[in-house]
Amino acid sequence: MSVALTRGVLFVHSAPTALCPHVEWAIGSVVDKRTDLEWTPQPAAPGMFRAELSWTGTPGTGAQLASALRGWAHLRYEVTEEPSQGVDGGRWSHTPELGIFHATTDVHGNIMVSEDRIRYAYESGAGDPSAVYHELSLALGEAWDEELEPFRHAAEGAPVRWLHQVG
Repeated sequence: MSVALTRGVLFVHSAPTALCPHVEWAIGSVVDKRTDLEWTPQPAAPGMFRAELSWTGTPGTGAQLASALRGWAHLRYEVTEEPSQGVDGGRWSHTPELGIFHATTDVHGNIMVSEDRIRYAYESGAGDPSAVYHELSLALGEAWDEELEPFRHAAEGAPVRWLHQVG
């Protein structure tokens, strides 16, 4: 019986020099393999570094990577996981100011907002369109996108490594 696999990308948008080896160790603890990332200066945050890692692993690897990196001060990152057989995709975004955000994604990477979350937005808005807008903005992770966008653009043309999970 074959094991279902998925793939995704870890974008470390900014990390101070002292944190870079700890990020690699955290990734290695998830994929059970030593990881040496190619760190490059992050133009959007002088003194910080960035790296990207494309990975292949079992469904849930994206959540494990996001959890392993969560909570470190001065670290901005995103993890994506593509949908696989019977499993939705996901995106995790983290900033020091906002913490972590998770969204379920479709095959094209679009965020899918559940019926319950939309109902909550309507109910909590109680007829106030600005309150409904605010709740839907939270459901889409707009604050995380706004904060991470300058770091994403600064990464265009950066090198990417592929990593395949062992085991």
